[in-house]
Amino acid sequence: MAKKNRTIARERRHARVRRSVIGTPDRPRLNVFKSITGIYAQVIDDVDGNTVVSASTVDKELRAQVKGMKKSEQAKAIGKAIAERAKSKGISSVVFDRGGFRYTGRVKALADGAREGGLQF
Repeated sequence: MAKKNRTIARERRHARVRRSVIGTPDRPRLNVFKSITGIYAQVIDDVDGNTVVSASTVDKELRAQVKGMKKSEQAKAIGKAIAERAKSKGISSVVFDRGGFRYTGRVKALADGAREGGLQF
């Protein structure tokens, strides 16, 4: 029961944040989702409603790279990977959407990795 309540609370926080955080073609939204086992990042254009680039710990190209790392190190590597992929598509500035999660731990590590990779937000 507590797990359902926690998930519902996170979804409510995310909906509240999404009222003000909107991705445009010039400045898309960097969305973060974390599960117990992995972390996922997407750069989304909300006007067209499509995902421009994505990276995650279950991505075939990145799975071998992040194997054996701590979860926060994995998040930082995913942040750098999403920044590289976004730069290759011509995206240098994004709006950060933490997905209803607290800005600490793995979410912060992903954001720091994305900043190190060259994304601005």
